[in-house]
Amino acid sequence: MREQMPHAILLQGRQGIGKLAFARTLAHALLCESPDGEGFACGACLSCGWLAQDNHPDFRMLEPEDRTEGEGGDVAEVASLVGNSKKKSRYIVVDQIRPLNDLISLSAHRRGLRVVILHPAETLNPNAANALLKMLEEPPPATLFLLVTHQLQRLLPTIRSRCHKITMRMPSRSEAEAWLATQGVTDPVFCLAQSGGAPLTALEIDNAETREKIEAFAVQLSQGARIDPFVSAARWGKGDFDTVVAALQKWSYDLMSARLAGLVRYYPARLSSLQAIGKSVDLGLLLDFQRKLLEAHAQAAHPLNAELQLEALLVRYAQLFPGSVRT
Repeated sequence: MREQMPHAILLQGRQGIGKLAFARTLAHALLCESPDGEGFACGACLSCGWLAQDNHPDFRMLEPEDRTEGEGGDVAEVASLVGNSKKKSRYIVVDQIRPLNDLISLSAHRRGLRVVILHPAETLNPNAANALLKMLEEPPPATLFLLVTHQLQRLLPTIRSRCHKITMRMPSRSEAEAWLATQGVTDPVFCLAQSGGAPLTALEIDNAETREKIEAFAVQLSQGARIDPFVSAARWGKGDFDTVVAALQKWSYDLMSARLAGLVRYYPARLSSLQAIGKSVDLGLLLDFQRKLLEAHAQAAHPLNAELQLEALLVRYAQLFPGSVRT
């Protein structure tokens, strides 16, 4: 298996479906000194021991420096609703790429192979991406780069073209719900809906407090024109602004879907409410509101005043429905 590996593999697909877990499993299998009959790591050799302690000399894991462990994606979004949000660096920087030159210039310590995982690869900043590209253009011997990406379009085309691409599919809803049930998730339907169908994200957001907070926010949004933007902003504006914007994006998606198709994706328990207010929503204003949410999401890392910005968004939300005060 080692001899047939390309120099770089790009794992692409939706966030929260297990791409990082797959990359780690593959890396461990390739570095293991006594893989089993199916090629999986034995878990008992010296190499596996080093990997378990995160100090294997031939393995590197590059992520944004302050990134919370995991691939969940929506975990940070729902966590801030219950006061657990963590600030994290958004980029893999060039100072993380440069030390790889020392790694690839030396002989491998074990099994003659080095493995580097970059996750998520789209967080490479321009300098880091260019530094990585130079390595991919002149592949070092006995080195495998595993790039894990949730947003393929954000990677440099030159990087994409130098990788063997593997698309990892989303599991079906029935498959994901069945798996979540085996993991002890108390409400697989709710968690999977909120995660957009990503089972690993769904697994990480399974707790009663999170469900209660999400439902409380949905109840307020269900009021449509009758929502009080100032009361709601005061309640939800103290959390992570990006999280609240993401929740509004999910709600507006479901509002549009309920209006046009009578279906919802993220808030199945609020289907009747979404269908009711969706009958009177102004589609033109809703499309404009979704554009405003995209702009807010792009600026969410450094909002000047989160509560004031949320007030403005919720005022726009109220104006989507007849009977609201328009300004």
